[in-house]
Amino acid sequence: MSGKTILVWFRKDLRIHDNEILTEAVRKGETVVPVYCFDPRQFETTSFQTEKTGSIRAKFLTECVADLQNSLQKLGADLIIRTGKPEDILPELVTKYEVTEVYHHREVASEETRVSADVENALWRLKINLKHFIGHTLYHKEDLPFPINNIPDVFSSFRKKIERDSSVRKCTDSPRNFSIPPNMESGVVPSMSELGFVDIQNTDERSVMKFKGGETEALARMHSYFWETDAVKNYKQTRNSLLGADYSSKFSAWIAFGCLSPREVYWEIKKYEQERGSSDSTYALFLQLLWRDYFRFMFKKYGNKFFQKIGFKGVAPEEAEHQQDHFELWKQGKTGVPFIDANIRELNSTGFMSNRGRQNAASFLVKNLKVNWMWGASYFEEKLIDYCPANNWGNWAYIAGVGNDPKEYQHFNVLKQAKEFDPNGDYVRLWVPELAAVPGAMIHQPWTLSGLEREKYDLSEYMVRPPFAPEV
Repeated sequence: MSGKTILVWFRKDLRIHDNEILTEAVRKGETVVPVYCFDPRQFETTSFQTEKTGSIRAKFLTECVADLQNSLQKLGADLIIRTGKPEDILPELVTKYEVTEVYHHREVASEETRVSADVENALWRLKINLKHFIGHTLYHKEDLPFPINNIPDVFSSFRKKIERDSSVRKCTDSPRNFSIPPNMESGVVPSMSELGFVDIQNTDERSVMKFKGGETEALARMHSYFWETDAVKNYKQTRNSLLGADYSSKFSAWIAFGCLSPREVYWEIKKYEQERGSSDSTYALFLQLLWRDYFRFMFKKYGNKFFQKIGFKGVAPEEAEHQQDHFELWKQGKTGVPFIDANIRELNSTGFMSNRGRQNAASFLVKNLKVNWMWGASYFEEKLIDYCPANNWGNWAYIAGVGNDPKEYQHFNVLKQAKEFDPNGDYVRLWVPELAAVPGAMIHQPWTLSGLEREKYDLSEYMVRPPFAPEV
């Protein structure tokens, strides 16, 4: 042992497994000080008048931190939990526990990197080094076959070269035990009310599954999806479904908070392929992990351009004169287009929406309603339980035609999509109960029903002639 005391600053890496900063700190330090800060800036109102973190994701976060603390306690350690700005809290802890170095994982979005810079500056005044690690991607940045600035702007080109010339590193070993300073004051996870929220007691019974935060739940979900249900076997065929827990992996929320390592998932795929066979489905799941990498690397390449209306293409999409009114209806799930309304209501009630739903809802907002795409991205930032900046803003920029692989004149045909992926209207019927009596696929176009049919199905509670009904 070196006699060092190393502070591990947890952020979006709330796990024990495959966590290089923790493993390295345990290896190099005589004692380790694990810390998590509930930064009040995580819960502020944005310039778009949305909340940076909604109540559903806030509760998930508290569960993630609580589970991390419990896991550390099982290793004979603990987690210091504080509420406040890291650049204020970490220097105090460094002084109190005579810390010699601080470890953390790099982020890529501007707000997160600004906090890192503020912490680094505060520590520098104490002559303490903030050591940066890279641990959020499947492929390590140093293993890419091109420098960040030369990463292709088209995903398929990126994918082909990555698959040919790069490899995924093995996961780092998890520590079995380690020492913390004597009499370390750990702290407790703040309540929802202390974070400014009304506590959420029950999950909406219509939710695709009950999302509970933490590494323990993440690993249990991964094991279930691969080995108990064997659902990964049909992933490619079911991933565009809308109902049920196993049409897709649902790993995204845990990956977003770092409760589940992308590399851990990758090597679980490889283990599954070895024991039960590879397929288009296991490859398709791998591609979703690769897309996550791609957007993070794009953020490194283009930085704040993803937070500008013109993106990195230079021209913003057309916007309607009354876009604020349209946006309010879209947020409430009251556009009068059932497939869109169902998806937004699911998001509002559960914090989750399928990938198919996200693409359609985003396309409809930007292409049909002609609303500023950044408003939609900011709303998703508030509501999504699996929000991460690169994925969210990268995908919205793509839909808006100002990001990667832009197709400026392509947008989703909502009615065609609805009939293909919800052919009997079961999904819409679940989330738009005002239309429950409408049979079959007729539910997707209530404005085409006759007056007698509208009366028969009692559509008095639903707008049946939306001003922006999509073409058939």
